[in-house]
Amino acid sequence: MKNILAAAAATFLLVTSTGCSGFLDEDLKSSLAPDNTYTSSYGFEVGVTGLYGWARSEFNTWGGGTTGSGTTSQGQACPYESFQVGTDIVYAGHGDGSLVPFENLSYTPSTTFVTSYWNWGYGLIASSNEILEYSEGDVSWDKPTDKAYYQAVARFFRAYAYRYLVYLYGDVPYVDKIEKNFRIDFTRTPKTEVLGKMIEDLQFAIANLPEDPDKVEVGQLTKWAAQHMLSEVYLMAGKYAEAEAAAKAVIDCGYFNLMTSRFGADKDQQGDPFSDMFKEYNQNRTSGNKESIWVMQLEYNTTGGGGEYEDWTKRAWVPKYYNEDGFVLADTLGGRGLAQIVPFKWWIESSDFFAATDIRNSEYNIKRNWYYNDVTSDKYGKKADFTDDTWSKLTLFPAVTKFFYGKADNLSYGGNNKDRMKFRLAETYLLLAEARLMQNNAQGAAEAINVIRKRANAPEITASQATIDFLLDERIRELVGEELRRFTLVRTGKLVERVKKYNPYSSTMDEHNTLWPIPQTIIDSNTGAEFPQNPGY
Repeated sequence: MKNILAAAAATFLLVTSTGCSGFLDEDLKSSLAPDNTYTSSYGFEVGVTGLYGWARSEFNTWGGGTTGSGTTSQGQACPYESFQVGTDIVYAGHGDGSLVPFENLSYTPSTTFVTSYWNWGYGLIASSNEILEYSEGDVSWDKPTDKAYYQAVARFFRAYAYRYLVYLYGDVPYVDKIEKNFRIDFTRTPKTEVLGKMIEDLQFAIANLPEDPDKVEVGQLTKWAAQHMLSEVYLMAGKYAEAEAAAKAVIDCGYFNLMTSRFGADKDQQGDPFSDMFKEYNQNRTSGNKESIWVMQLEYNTTGGGGEYEDWTKRAWVPKYYNEDGFVLADTLGGRGLAQIVPFKWWIESSDFFAATDIRNSEYNIKRNWYYNDVTSDKYGKKADFTDDTWSKLTLFPAVTKFFYGKADNLSYGGNNKDRMKFRLAETYLLLAEARLMQNNAQGAAEAINVIRKRANAPEITASQATIDFLLDERIRELVGEELRRFTLVRTGKLVERVKKYNPYSSTMDEHNTLWPIPQTIIDSNTGAEFPQNPGY
């Protein structure tokens, strides 16, 4: 992917010139219009590279100068964490105005992320539809398979965008073509119908994307990424046997395995196979990581990589330890975090949430031991204790290390430019377990969960222990911060119940909060047809 990302700068001129204004109308302004770009395989390669760039801007905060940043951004800090607060795992420690509304449930149809994720989703859909439509024209293809391949990439990303829209807003307009005329008469398509279209797109992608992940460019999609996502979409659609089969197809394909031995950068340093996956440069198969199914490319200081505003996950998850006397900024301590979110004590400090032998709770994965690092301080080298004061000041608390990231050349650097695993095999096993639980196959669910627990050196569970709540706890242990927790809880029907049980900051949540409101700008502009707001807003 990185070999062609220089050309992607042109793509974003193309993509944004055909993006959505209000909804999906066109206003061609660039000399790189589709008519003179989508004429060859290379033109479509540039086009789908734009889709990868647009997709990864789901993390983007304020725009920025990297390829793709600024074509779409979420317009505030830590947008990805809006899917973590208001759930059962974290609270908004920093009090950041971008996240507090999603914690205290005061967000409205005009709240920034409510609007920006709608625009992000439909922008990606518009660009995917453009590729699909122009691929049916007079194109000089390099290979007979090129047309189906580029259509498969576009259809994957169209389904990927609708995944967000359906989770967040429920019934949304399904648009599968370029809207050449300005429209103000869109209607909301039932969620079940949209899910059916997503399934069709992913089935096409599975049939036409490459199979061997070792024969594609780093970061490029294969059929297995589509197969993994298809399993989740089947779960969303209540098609549990199909979800089980889709997950099994990925697990049994022979290309992927859970990482059970040390690998990659720092493999000779202290750590374990789980922590190795989150070391910089260890996300792709080229590092030896055979667990990753699809990895977004965000590498630091690299053409086509991420920028300072692309992903602020580090700033969200890392404490402000440097504000504590005796500490100074250090890349080895995760860089400059802002503690926008803080893990709830019910799981991260519970004596029985993690088994004693579970490597996911090792010091390499949850940092519980902090030592003063300021060589000019008389505290240097001594252990710093957690106190109620350090928790409240957000300076010291147990911290998930997955998102530790600092650069010795710029200790205040805001970005988190490790390549990011979007789909990995451990989650596929947990999707399999969920599908089996929904078919009342607790034994089969336990078997799938135990594969994950064996790698973690955690005790195996029995069928009687295999419940949805256990599975949701296991997803915290394995996927905290990686998964979109709101999506998982909505899909399993557990959002309100778990929030009321574990989250005192969002205790007024009720069923209407399982969806976000439709952006007010959309309702106001769509005057040609009824476009109802979601209940409760």
